[in-house]
Amino acid sequence: MLSRIGESLYWMTRNLERVDGTARILDINVVYMLEADEDATEEMQWQPLLNIVGADEIYPIRYPDKRVTVQRVIHLLTQGKDNPGSLYNSLRLARENARVVRDRISNAMWEAINEFWLSADKHLKTTLQPWRAAEFYAFVHREVATFFGIAQSTMMRGEAYGFTVLGSLQERADMTARILDVRYHLLLPDVSMVGSPLDYYQWGALLKSLSGFESYRREYHGGIRPIEVVEFVVLNPDFPRSLTYCLDGMERAVKRIGYVEQGTVPQALDALRGHLTGVTATDILDRGLHEYLDRFLELLADLTTALQSDYFEAHLGDEP
Repeated sequence: MLSRIGESLYWMTRNLERVDGTARILDINVVYMLEADEDATEEMQWQPLLNIVGADEIYPIRYPDKRVTVQRVIHLLTQGKDNPGSLYNSLRLARENARVVRDRISNAMWEAINEFWLSADKHLKTTLQPWRAAEFYAFVHREVATFFGIAQSTMMRGEAYGFTVLGSLQERADMTARILDVRYHLLLPDVSMVGSPLDYYQWGALLKSLSGFESYRREYHGGIRPIEVVEFVVLNPDFPRSLTYCLDGMERAVKRIGYVEQGTVPQALDALRGHLTGVTATDILDRGLHEYLDRFLELLADLTTALQSDYFEAHLGDEP
């Protein structure tokens, strides 16, 4: 397989997963906005989100007065064409990469992502109001799930499939860590809320944003406890959006693709495995949830660099 084909397959699913993840991270903030303390200003609620998704440098360029409002943040992260990480741009790039590899994916996959793009593009030509945001993000979740469901049922299990799974799971791990970090930044520091009905509701909202509320309730029967949510989202190998599950799948995907002789991907995967192995939720909270997740994201970035070096800058086949 040509390196450029593998790279396009990887970024097709990584960008599509980012579309879903961006919708999820905005979703949880919209929920928090509706339930937040009356004294919480828009800036208090939305500035941390800009920091977490890396849009804090772009925002003042787009809005020189630097005033943070829900409408501005939603627009920048969802529709902003001048924001490389916006939902709009991520979906555009996912479709463009799918177009490049049309002969490596099924017709049904191409039709699904192309129709998704056309519909989303139409919706995003007008201003997305906060009260409509949740409805649009639900549409995004359904369309992304449809694409990946079609991929699961129509793709041959070869190298191409390995690259699509790798891109999807790496981005999913990244976004799961960031969404959990949103919860830490916005809610955890307010100790007065711990154990309150609102605290219970917001941890539940976090699980729902990761499509894990029902699974969590089946796994734990004593209500929603922060330490158990951390254990579930970070360490549970059976929850499809946990960091451990994503790493397990990435390791299998790389084995399917095949290791590069003297490559650096194995070491990058080993570093991630070491970070997740031999720790408990108590250890993570004692160390600092933010610090633990920040280190995980650094190691995940190292894996991206290793993949670029081993596979995408290398010639996996004879270039035409």
